[in-house]
Amino acid sequence: MAEEFKIFIVEDDVWYGEVIEYHLSLNPDVLVKKFTNGKDFLKALDEQPSLVTLDYSLPDITGEEVLKRVKEFNPEIPVVIISGQEDIGTAIKLLKEGAYDYIVKDDDTKDRIWNTIKNIREKTELKEEISQLKKQIVQKYDFSKSIIGNSPPMKRIFSLIQKAMGSNITVSITGETGTGKEVVAKAIHYNSQRKKKPFVAVNITAIPSELIESELFGHEKGAFTGAIARRIGKFEEATGGTIFLDEIGEMDINMQSKLLRVLQERELTRVGGSGIIKLNCRVLVATHKDLAEEVRKGNFREDLYYRLLGLPIGLPALRERGKDILLLAKHFIDEYCKENDIGKLSLSTSAQNKMLKYPWPGNIRELKAVVELACVMTDSNVIDDEHITFNSSGSIDTLLQTEMPLREYTHRIVKFYLDKYNHDVVTVAKKLSIGKSTIYRMLQEENAALRGTPTTQDY
Repeated sequence: MAEEFKIFIVEDDVWYGEVIEYHLSLNPDVLVKKFTNGKDFLKALDEQPSLVTLDYSLPDITGEEVLKRVKEFNPEIPVVIISGQEDIGTAIKLLKEGAYDYIVKDDDTKDRIWNTIKNIREKTELKEEISQLKKQIVQKYDFSKSIIGNSPPMKRIFSLIQKAMGSNITVSITGETGTGKEVVAKAIHYNSQRKKKPFVAVNITAIPSELIESELFGHEKGAFTGAIARRIGKFEEATGGTIFLDEIGEMDINMQSKLLRVLQERELTRVGGSGIIKLNCRVLVATHKDLAEEVRKGNFREDLYYRLLGLPIGLPALRERGKDILLLAKHFIDEYCKENDIGKLSLSTSAQNKMLKYPWPGNIRELKAVVELACVMTDSNVIDDEHITFNSSGSIDTLLQTEMPLREYTHRIVKFYLDKYNHDVVTVAKKLSIGKSTIYRMLQEENAALRGTPTTQDY
């Protein structure tokens, strides 16, 4: 145990108290302290005992009064009442007033006390473990550490997250797949007043349409074939906390109307039930789609769209974040080295340049995968450009989503093929049916731009 488990015995029968003290002291990681009256015990409460065994019949103060004083001092301290009389009425009364257990003095008392202590210790350790895990989660989702970036678009995102943390407003998070929408949702929750309550994430695309109502709102036993028991839904699970509806743009239009009613009324009824359940949870939603466009197409309800809009946070694609790519790459490299217990790795200049030129269609998720593979492939403490391998699927489609002059499109397509074919100019020229001189001129212009030297194209 991290701390010594302190047991205070309050017992006016000196012989009986010594018997209990001896029995409990057999465990080496338990500190036992004995008191023969209530007043001396109460003076020592500042020592914060882990457990108190309390004789109900003390000479100076009643056991009931001592129990009351302990609970006023610290309601978390468990108190086990030990009495010479088996009085059911008194036992029930004391248990209602906060006693952990009521034990009658007999031949089995020592064993019963020890079993009770064992249960209390296990629960105490579990509470401490849960408390530590909650602290770790809050630290992990300190958004200044979990969301990495220094580019102007990310500075705007940080400002919006800060506003969302101090409010219960619904937040709609948009962005391409892999831009970190759930990370932002968790950062908002774990830095809000609801951080000690559940964060319940639901991916709409992962649930069959015929089961989504039951998944979100729960069902009663017998509500449909296979409903063998009552089940609470995700909204109830999130009571006091936050529900995160990921890929909300994929929700069936009929289900949208049911969700709208629940959000408007702040109450729900389980499938197959009639009881009304009041809601107390914050709603965060995310989608990679343009919901306004989906409304125009008739795929998404306009009234639900405005209900969910709240505070909109639009995450930029990784290709729009400049040198954030390198900051994130370093973070993932350090993370990989730590998890795999290997020495530090660094990115060469050529590897950095290669990463900055790539359009990253898979965004941060793709970057993490590429970086981890590079960590495996290198045989030294440096990751070079040859260790950076891209899965080019979808890259051209992503390129076309960004509006730019035709000349820039041409340059990017040529660079894409140069990367793909290891800068073999002859092969790229054949693949694109252009002259080698065109490619060499493009590379010359690019190098001149990097050095700040004007070219004929600049005038």
